[in-house]
Amino acid sequence: MDASQQHDNTQAPEAVTLAQAFRYWLRLGFISFGGPAGQIAIMHHDLVERKRWISERRFLHALNYCMVLPGPEAQQLATYIGWLMHRTWGGIIAGVLFVLPSLLILIALSWVYIAFGNLPLVAGLFYGIKPAVTAIVVHAAHRIGSRALKNGALWAVAAASFVAIFALNVPFPAIVAAAALIGYAGGRIAPDKFKVGGGHGKASKSFGAALIDDDTPTPPHARFNWTHLIRIVIVGAALWCLPMALLTAHYGWDHTLTQMGWFFTKAALLTFGGAYAVLPYVYQGAVGHYGWLTPTQMIDGLALGETTPGPLIMVVAFVGFIGGYVQALFGAENLFLAGAAAAALVTWFTFLPSFLFILAGGPLVESTHNDLKFTAPLTAITAAVVGVILNLALFFGYHVLWPQGFTGGFDWISALVALAAAIALFRYKRGVIQVISACAVIGLMLQFVK
Repeated sequence: MDASQQHDNTQAPEAVTLAQAFRYWLRLGFISFGGPAGQIAIMHHDLVERKRWISERRFLHALNYCMVLPGPEAQQLATYIGWLMHRTWGGIIAGVLFVLPSLLILIALSWVYIAFGNLPLVAGLFYGIKPAVTAIVVHAAHRIGSRALKNGALWAVAAASFVAIFALNVPFPAIVAAAALIGYAGGRIAPDKFKVGGGHGKASKSFGAALIDDDTPTPPHARFNWTHLIRIVIVGAALWCLPMALLTAHYGWDHTLTQMGWFFTKAALLTFGGAYAVLPYVYQGAVGHYGWLTPTQMIDGLALGETTPGPLIMVVAFVGFIGGYVQALFGAENLFLAGAAAAALVTWFTFLPSFLFILAGGPLVESTHNDLKFTAPLTAITAAVVGVILNLALFFGYHVLWPQGFTGGFDWISALVALAAAIALFRYKRGVIQVISACAVIGLMLQFVK
């Protein structure tokens, strides 16, 4: 921070126009790498420390609310801040621009993948990336587990969820529901065991006067109003019902596009704990039930999601594109159009609930500035998510290390690449982009050696 910035810290910055905010959110959409932690860190640095659009305390207050919602918390945080600053359109612009660049990039990469994936160059890149993805998922399970599993009760919930999905093939929604019931009961019987989740604590720093400061009055549009809430609910219901009605009327309920809309609506409401938590549900449905893509393609899709900006849950756009492309929904001459339309469709149904949660719930949150905490059911759900993610890691590991099944040979080269990726992540704290890039280069080199 330079001297002039230090001198001006006692005065709030000049008001930000919607056009200025638009330019910032557009830029953020192209640089938001690093998963939710990295994306939140970028927004904190830009909006709290550098631009001072919002104070530390108000930023964390908004983040704590987004953390307890299903959906991508970084995208919801951007929507919340955009809404707080510039009303409904500010929130819509911030949320859409957080996702739109990622959608366009993933559509292009998905097309390259499905159209040219058999070329030696592309095949070599993915040969190195797949073991890295396995290590990344293991690292995600460890990272979430180290934060969530603070006592024996929560370890038991995680273990039970792993057994349920691994050995009993229990659907992910049932695991979430059971964990919520356990948390609800546990919160009453042994509340201390279920109070370890959530939140980002209290704000302890100040970076100077902010546009939205600790003591800034809540703007009129952010005050709770029953009429406003009912209006948002009605509009949100219409935005969901209208496309679903059109799809059902034109194609029928059992058509791929209609089923994609319904399936990814359910997925959007189950993303407690982040994208890694909902991936097993997406796998069970998209791969196991509907057959929209293969297990190997699912792993490759996660790799693309990890290397593009935006929320990791944008892997659903890849799932939609591959499903629409492979099934030639619009005929053999319009494969790209079918894939792009399906990708856009699933993105709509996946992110619509996130906007509604913020626009409808934001005024309730702004009515109090005390810290929010995870409820006992959400604490238990977070613990269950750890077991689910561990199962996902085993699923990926099986398909990467035994590509032909257990009856085939063990791919020791992939095992060494996965081990090297794990060491880079756990021991040397390297970022996901660095690890995937290095492993992609290794895969390319191995392809040329062959």
